[in-house]
Parts: sequence; C-alpha cells; structure tokens
Amino acid sequence: MNFSQMMLVGFVSEKVAKWLTPLWILSCGVTLALVVLLVVWGLSLVLGPVFGSRGRRFSQEIPLALWEGVLKPITIAALVLATFSVLGCFLVPTPADKLKSVGRLWSGGERKTTATIEPAARDELNVIVEGSDETIDVDFLKTEIKSLVVRSNQNLRLAATPEGSEDRKVMNVLADDELVWNSGDGRLDPFPDVRTRKLYVVNRGDQPADVTVLYTTAPPFPEMGLIVPTCISVLVFYLLYFAQRTIAPRLSAIALSTYKSEVNQPMFLIIMLIGVFSLLVFVWIPYNTLGEDIKVLKDSGFTMILVLSIIQAVWAATTSVSEEIEGRTALTVLSKPIGRPSFLTGKFLGIGWTVALMYVLLGLLLLVVVTYKPLYDAREQSDTAPSWQILFEGMAATTPGLVLAFMETMVLASLSVAISTRLPMAPNFVICFVVYVLGHLTPLIVQSSAGGFEFVHFFAQLIATVFPNLEHFNIQAAVASGVEVPGEYLLLTLGYSGIYTIIALLLGLTMFEDRDLT
Repeated sequence: MNFSQMMLVGFVSEKVAKWLTPLWILSCGVTLALVVLLVVWGLSLVLGPVFGSRGRRFSQEIPLALWEGVLKPITIAALVLATFSVLGCFLVPTPADKLKSVGRLWSGGERKTTATIEPAARDELNVIVEGSDETIDVDFLKTEIKSLVVRSNQNLRLAATPEGSEDRKVMNVLADDELVWNSGDGRLDPFPDVRTRKLYVVNRGDQPADVTVLYTTAPPFPEMGLIVPTCISVLVFYLLYFAQRTIAPRLSAIALSTYKSEVNQPMFLIIMLIGVFSLLVFVWIPYNTLGEDIKVLKDSGFTMILVLSIIQAVWAATTSVSEEIEGRTALTVLSKPIGRPSFLTGKFLGIGWTVALMYVLLGLLLLVVVTYKPLYDAREQSDTAPSWQILFEGMAATTPGLVLAFMETMVLASLSVAISTRLPMAPNFVICFVVYVLGHLTPLIVQSSAGGFEFVHFFAQLIATVFPNLEHFNIQAAVASGVEVPGEYLLLTLGYSGIYTIIALLLGLTMFEDRDLT
C-alpha cells in the first residue's frame, strides 16, 4: 500500500504526514546512532581484553550505564524515537526514496564539461544529414539535476536522447549565447531517462563549435543530511558518558549520586512540568505578530528552557555542594580516598548531566511544537498547509539555539558550583542573576562607554574582562528568523564556554581547598 492509498483509506492525513516527516528524519539519525553503539559494544566485548583492564571495564560499563544515571531516560527516549523511525516508514511519503537519497547527499555540486563539435554533415541541398549528432559525456540523475547551462560559438541542436527516440526533446543553442535550463522554471523537461550519461549535439554552423556544459545537481532530499549530525551528536553524548565512567570511576560515582539526588527532588519535577506545560501552551497562544508567530514561539521556547535550566543548575549547586558542606556530609565523603578536586568536579558533572536531561527532553518537545505550529496557524487562518520541507527548515534552525543555550547554562552552573563552596542559596542566586544580566549587557555597556569618561570606560572594560560575554550564546534572533548558524561558530562558542567553565571551577577549587569542613 503506497502513501496515497493510505491517505485514501484514512490511515493518515496529509497534514499529519507533513508534521511527522521532519521528526521521522530526526528519529532515523537516532536509530543509526543506536545501531553504531550496538556495534561498538560488540567490538568492545571482543577487543576489550586486548587493551587490558581499561578495555574490559569499558565493555562492562556500557550495559550498566545504559540503565542507570542520565542514560536511562535518554535511552528510553532514544528507543521511542527508534520505534517511531520504523513506524514512520508507513506514515511519511516515499520513505524508501528518502532513505536511498542518503547515499547521494555528497554527490551534488557544479560540474563542467567542454568539447569541440565538428560541423554536421549536409547533403547536396544543404540539409543536415540524420545521424550527424555527436555526444558530450555527462552524468546526472533526473531527480537531482537542478540547472543546465550550455554555451557555444556556433548554433547547436541539443537533446538528451538520440535521434529516433520517441521521447526526444530538442533544445536550440544560439551562437555566442547560452542556453539556461532550471528545474523550477516550469519549462519542458528534456531529460526523460532516470539517468543521463550523454548529451546529443548537432553543430548547425559551418565552423567547429567550442561547447561548454555546466550542470548543477543536488540530492532530491537534502533534508536527509540531518541524519549524520544527529547520529554523531548522540554518539558523542553516549561515548562521553562511557569514557567518564571508565576513566574516572570515583568521580563518576559522585556525579551519579548527585544526578540521582537532583532528579528525585520535587524541584526537578516542578521545573519539568512547568516547561512541558509552557511549551504546549505556546502553540495555542495568539501572538498577533502578522504571520511571525513561529519566530516568537522559538524565542519564547529558548528563553523559557534557558531560564528553567539555570534555576535548576543554581538550585542543584546549592543543595549538592553548599548544604553538604554546611551539613558536614561532604566531610564524610572526603574522609574516603576522594580528593576535593574530584568532589567538586563530580558535583559539577552530576549537575551537568541533570541539566543535559532537561535540555534533551524539553528540546525534543520544542522541536515537536515548532514543527506543528505552522500547520496549526495555517488551519486557523484557512491557508494552505506548508510543505514538510518548510517544517523541516524550522526544526533544523531551532537546534543550534538549544545547543548554545545549553553552553550558557553550563557556564553559569560552573560559576554557581564555585560560589556554593562559600555562600548559601540566596547569595548564590543573586550573584548568578547579576552575572546573567551583566553578561548579556556587556557589549552594550562597552559600546556606550566609548568616548565617555575614562573611569566609566575602564569600568566597562573591567566588566567585559571579568564577566563572561553571554551575548555570544544569544543568537535567538537569527535562529528565530531561520538564519543558518555556521558550525564554526558553534565550535568557537564551545571553546569559549569551556574556558570560562574551567576558570570558574578552578576558582571554586581554590576557595574550597582552604575551607574548614569541621
């Protein structure tokens, strides 16, 4: 049963299929990552003994880590997405064609071919003799050709099939001019075959023709390229957790204990419920923005998830570090062969995994909401439902904003952990709030102080030097507008957040080292 037949019997509506297609592509990337992880586990079982105790520990930690700590809910969510990727093959249009296009994702681009075509043979009446065409080698699929440009210094007759073919369609090229064909201009399709390997050319001039053929191809479903970065992201997440448990078991034990303690707190459940409820309500809120509701929804979703995660991070830092120090629980832990650096770093990692869980769950829900919002608006305004490609673009443009928001949260989480070594909850919240505000106002403060009083300019430069510039993580306007965020920018921002995180943890360790726990 094909897609159209399923819609005819009411199995799935066209709008639902459009909504599910981007989510299905995302699920395929998660499924591929799970398959790769299964292969990695199999190889670790076979090759683990070769690398000694570390190799054996790595293979043993994989099944244990999957069902405890942060990987348990993440794995459950991944298995749900993997199940949907299988069921989605019966719900989305042309799933086989989309999956086949994955192997053609890197085959696109512009290609150039040149040839010299001799004048066509003519009879005594100066009529071109049949069979006088010559060939120019090309290679493209009909579904992938986007444009064709042919230049020549002689008049040409061009076709994609030889003479005598029933479906032959001829195009004429004028001397010292160019023929331009684009797949989207509504002109007659001259490529009847599935694959075109030759162009048949007849030189209608009286001199040899220097012919240049430029053709541009693109995969039929470039959206399937999301599978690769999704797979890599999931693999990195899992492998980092496996490596942490293998390389630093004591630190991982503290991180695991901190994570379990925080996710079992009522505060975590309350924050998650607020996030889920808010994201769902955002769909039905009339923003009255004259067609820009989806941009406002993205911006609201980013801000809401960021604020909730920062509250969770500061709260967790206070309860897991400050209160344990004040309650002398930390003294009991440090009486074991665990140093203060491992204690503080383990607490930070436990808080980081807790925040990561929030971002994964709320981020997935935001992607679902962002994908559905245009369909809901179209129905409310009685407009034509947008294509699934447009829905996909909105979903793909949302992901970088979530990544940057997570980086910003980790910077503030590291600062909160450092502050918790000396101060209780109230001052911790106040300081983090001040850093958050000044961090976002830093560029404005520096710019406004230029050319003013020297003291004001010095103070602005001091703030810009000491406080992290959180505006580096704030590209919500660009993300909400659908502007592509370069991968280089994400890598540079990751390095920037990593530097400030390390500085904050070193500062916290310095304050913690001479703290009297008795």
